[in-house]
Amino acid sequence: MKLKLFSCTLLLAGTLTAQAQHVMDVNTKKLGAAVQPTMYGIFFEDINYAADGGLYAEMVKNRSFEFPERLMGWRAFGRFEVRDDGPFDRNPHYVRLRYSGHNDKFTGLENEGFFGIATFRDATYRFSVWARCPEGGSSTLEVSLVDNDTMGEDQRFATAKVEVSGKEWKKYTAELKSPRTEPKGALRIFLAGRKATTDVEHISLFPTDTWKGRENGMRRDLAQALADMHPGVFRFPGGCIVEGTDLATRYNWKNTVGPVENRPLNENRWHYTFGHRFFPDYFQSYGLGFFEFFQLCEDFGCEALPVISCGLSCQFQNPDPTKPGVHVPVDQLDEYIQDALDLVEFANGPVDSKWGKVRADMGHPEPFNLKYLGVGNEQWDYDEQHGGYGPVFTERLKKFNDALRAKYPQLKLIGTTGPNSEGWDFDLLQPRMKELKVDLYDEHYYRNEQWFLTHGLRYDSYDRKGPKVFAGEYACHGRGKKWNHFETSLYEAAHMTGIERNADIVHMATYAPLFAHVEGWQWRPDAIWFDNLRSFKSVSYYVQQMFAMNKGTNVLPLTMGGKPVAGQEGQDGLFASAVFDSPTGEVVVKVVNTSKQPQEVVLNINNIKGERTAQTITLQHNGSWDDENTLEQPEKIMPRLGTMNCTAGAKNTLVVSDQLPAMTFRIYRMKK
Repeated sequence: MKLKLFSCTLLLAGTLTAQAQHVMDVNTKKLGAAVQPTMYGIFFEDINYAADGGLYAEMVKNRSFEFPERLMGWRAFGRFEVRDDGPFDRNPHYVRLRYSGHNDKFTGLENEGFFGIATFRDATYRFSVWARCPEGGSSTLEVSLVDNDTMGEDQRFATAKVEVSGKEWKKYTAELKSPRTEPKGALRIFLAGRKATTDVEHISLFPTDTWKGRENGMRRDLAQALADMHPGVFRFPGGCIVEGTDLATRYNWKNTVGPVENRPLNENRWHYTFGHRFFPDYFQSYGLGFFEFFQLCEDFGCEALPVISCGLSCQFQNPDPTKPGVHVPVDQLDEYIQDALDLVEFANGPVDSKWGKVRADMGHPEPFNLKYLGVGNEQWDYDEQHGGYGPVFTERLKKFNDALRAKYPQLKLIGTTGPNSEGWDFDLLQPRMKELKVDLYDEHYYRNEQWFLTHGLRYDSYDRKGPKVFAGEYACHGRGKKWNHFETSLYEAAHMTGIERNADIVHMATYAPLFAHVEGWQWRPDAIWFDNLRSFKSVSYYVQQMFAMNKGTNVLPLTMGGKPVAGQEGQDGLFASAVFDSPTGEVVVKVVNTSKQPQEVVLNINNIKGERTAQTITLQHNGSWDDENTLEQPEKIMPRLGTMNCTAGAKNTLVVSDQLPAMTFRIYRMKK
């Protein structure tokens, strides 16, 4: 976590008395429930150009000419032809370039990239293409980075030559070094010099400086931002894209592994979803696939949590489950169940198994040690008052559970309680998760400020004998202000104290969505925003990071007047939780002041002798509750370090006295 230091030290001890208005007692004598290593994590869905055009560092749009409009993203000129008998059976299209017929005319292609092709000064970029000369001979491809809007003499600012020869398809590469930072360039290819007909397929451009230096790699700054969250679990690949608008466009993990050139295109469930935020060129190349997701989990040291289709297409978009062809009939689920079994084999199987060999051939003979699997996303059942269709989801879930548990009894299975945090559908599904004996169930809630402020005790009354909870998607959406701003992020922090206090029942929590391109978003708020050159971490990101880096190992009871501090009556908008961190021997207390006034807070931490200094980590607005970080001011609001003197109280009690500013989240860490 990147933190800024206060210019002055907090020295408030002794200015308040033990009779201050808000006295919180922290009991350190007996450790409470274990905080799971998976508690705070990340959830990836390919919305807002999160994958292609985002985390996945490919810079060429429609690189294999497989978009339904074959040349979408390209400008073609001269004599060209799109053909469909290429070398990759699942990506058969390519472009044939012929001599223009005149030395002063050009044949070629130009790609616009994702909202432009952006380059950094002195950075290098790896160009690659599969090509051949079908009629024999050889040709030259002139590959250039260009600025079409320049007032200079030459639009080209970096150029390389690729020599193509022979009738067989081969992969050719070249490296281009940019002499300047260019936010809105393009990639241009001329059939230059020789006149031999040339076929081109899978045209690609990556920065050489990807995350971990991988050729089919991730954008370094965005992957680093994920690593800096210190996630305990990584849920992927969605989200609603798991289901698809229809069965044909569901996310199929088997299409995302193997050679990248032969991973077929998939329609993104989000590209036609919103008429008011419309992106008809939003597809999934599957270059960021399940192998890459597992690899990232390994990089981050977190557990992988893949989610698979249960045979139901998006129920929001297909509300009638009896409509033929929309969903897979229960008695025809074998293929989908086999996909789930094969996924576990891909992740964990030996190299001599069918799918373990695929993993090994991709460069990872060791198993990924998959422990969790989600079945279905936001699916639900129906009661008599709401369609009367019955257990549409849970009858499918049971078939998956039976098959997976029979073959992989150690695998932890995750169900869902649908898209809502309460209501008839949630009330119907929650007890069914217990009946099916899933290990966890996935709750989703995008709610307004009032909901977050009044549901601090949400998990305190949950059944302790049922499945554990995965808060898989949540965010505070401001009423009338559904965009990133400090106030809603603070309320998310308040809610997370309730998640942490109930770590015996809540084992995972992931904010959503994760990424958004500033020129291509369809949903907000989001954790990380970016354009083609820059990125910034939202206040919500820092809330997640602060909890993840200070989650401790065991819950400690924290009360005010014998009650949990959860924004209850008389608590003046305060929320709090406490944990013990065994590796460091520290007590960690988190306090959120959601009120518009400063609050006097006294922490009585028992079983600690003597005076000492506490470290503080503080997240505050910067003059307005509507503040947020931006591309221009990426560090406007971020956690800041400080210290505070603590006094010795009666009966081996350490006293922390503080005046917590209005609308502030502060963490206190002190040695026990």
